[in-house]
Amino acid sequence: MSEALDTSNELSEVLEDLRRHLLWQEEAGGRILQVDARLAAELRAANLRPQALQRAKAAPQQAPAAPSAPPAPVTPPPVAARPLAARPATPAPERLIEAPAQARPAEGSLPGVVEGERPTLDQIRRELGDCRRCKLCDGRKNIVFGSGNPRAELVFVGEGPGETEDLQGVPFVGAAGELLTKMIEAMGYRRDDVYICNVVKCRPPGNRNPEPDEVAACEPFLRAQLRAVQPKAIVALGKFAAQTLLRDSTPITRMRGQWREYEGIKLMPTFHPAYLLRQPAEKKKAWEDLQQVMKFFGKQPGQRG
Repeated sequence: MSEALDTSNELSEVLEDLRRHLLWQEEAGGRILQVDARLAAELRAANLRPQALQRAKAAPQQAPAAPSAPPAPVTPPPVAARPLAARPATPAPERLIEAPAQARPAEGSLPGVVEGERPTLDQIRRELGDCRRCKLCDGRKNIVFGSGNPRAELVFVGEGPGETEDLQGVPFVGAAGELLTKMIEAMGYRRDDVYICNVVKCRPPGNRNPEPDEVAACEPFLRAQLRAVQPKAIVALGKFAAQTLLRDSTPITRMRGQWREYEGIKLMPTFHPAYLLRQPAEKKKAWEDLQQVMKFFGKQPGQRG
């Protein structure tokens, strides 16, 4: 306690000396002593407490506080994703455009032919037009539609045109066609007595096998041709003709020689003449198949009419 009183008395004496010095400066007109504003305020305060001054003297000087860091940005809470408005259903492609010919089921009916009525070959040919329904159109020279008697009792259906057929626009006029003509005549018919056509109407490049999309594009025209002619019997030459008309993937070697039926019409599968040219030993089997057809019509070998 005595120590605090001594300090207080000492401070009072210092303050009194300072007050006198200031009065002297003011009376002498000298320069006013510049003092710290906080200290001057403390000196002028009549109720200055010695304890406060003592704490001020004892407190260590501190570096000015660094400016406080800016507050971290507040991240707003995530907003729940709102469901998108339902979009109108997109129409199915088949509703926007007409399905390509190769995508349609092959039923033998055509847009230009009235269902249930017997079409004419001229109607079917007009409907076929300058056909661009499959890629075979890119390399062809002529469409090979068919030839012969439009009311024939017997129809021969082959696979597709070869090079000579493509040039002339007529089916079976090349080497295989010459053999077919001999087969027809051996059965007792003239070529003009029967009707001859192919599954595909344009030549496959390099005489390759027709591909499924090409067969599908042409098949309705083949079926329409058969409806137009309405034969009593069909000879399917080779696997493509037999498998296309019968919807049967059985190999021609097992299918040949056995009567089948296509839409109520008798159908005999046999080897294609082009195959017989490569395999002459198989001509005997093909002739046996054709003899069954002759028997169906009541014909004898070499008999005409």
